[in-house]
Amino acid sequence: MIKQREALSNISRNKNFTAFEKKVYRAICEIPPGEARSYKWVARRIGRGRAYRAVGKALNKNPYPVTIPCHRVVKSDGGIGGYSRGAKLKRRLLKREGVDLRVLRV
Repeated sequence: MIKQREALSNISRNKNFTAFEKKVYRAICEIPPGEARSYKWVARRIGRGRAYRAVGKALNKNPYPVTIPCHRVVKSDGGIGGYSRGAKLKRRLLKREGVDLRVLRV
């Protein structure tokens, strides 16, 4: 499996990704295993507080969905949110990392 640093390097050199998307990918790499953050948190983290829908759209384009941990991003209301590989896998990944799914509305 590709390492996170290598994945981010590949993305940063790839002209098919916008500066916004690259910032999103770097921000979600800050989320530690066993924790989840909201789309709004990611938007605020990159200085674009109201762009949470654009964050979701960027995560959907993530070419390394486990290495760049977009599964750790959930809805502000406690919902699981989307995942390019399906909500069932997202739940499984979060559970395996130790995220308490009971606090999420899943």
